[in-house]
Amino acid sequence: MQVLAFAATNSKNSINKQLVIHATDVLKSDFDTSAEIEVIDLNDYEMPIYSIDRQNEDGVHPLAQKFFDKITEADAIIISFAEYNGNYTSAYKNVFDWASRIKMAVFQDKPVMHMSASIGPNGGANVLSIADKSAPFFKADLKGSFSVGPFAEKFDQEQGVLKDADLSAKLREGVEALVDAHYANIKLAS
Repeated sequence: MQVLAFAATNSKNSINKQLVIHATDVLKSDFDTSAEIEVIDLNDYEMPIYSIDRQNEDGVHPLAQKFFDKITEADAIIISFAEYNGNYTSAYKNVFDWASRIKMAVFQDKPVMHMSASIGPNGGANVLSIADKSAPFFKADLKGSFSVGPFAEKFDQEQGVLKDADLSAKLREGVEALVDAHYANIKLAS
């Protein structure tokens, strides 16, 4: 099983990246020890702000194609969204906008788990709601979704694990659903 995971932010010290790493650790240790996990950094996909004029002049940016190809190669995707002003970060929105010009079905019917984390009590719930509602339009097969906030109260940063039992259960449910969906797809294909 190939898993692509990332925090939808360009922050180098992202709490959302910590959450993504924890989710991939749980997936690998408790559900599929043979899983191959790639955690990407959106800083590696920085490109000019998307515009139709740029696309018409230069075509789709090569980094957008690289990002899209990472999704194509994955069997499942884990994303943790940072919330800026109640919405996606500009870093994620730009990569996503470019990728959607390759194919509107950006997530290609892959099983996806959404998460969000913030320092406030809302846990990035606004951006998570936006991502969840739009998932079907971009062909994400959403298997789980939850927000974590306030992050410092719910996540042990020294240990790199959730310390809230309910959130831990939601994470495990989402990860298990990703793994189950992957192996069900293999069974259907054979």
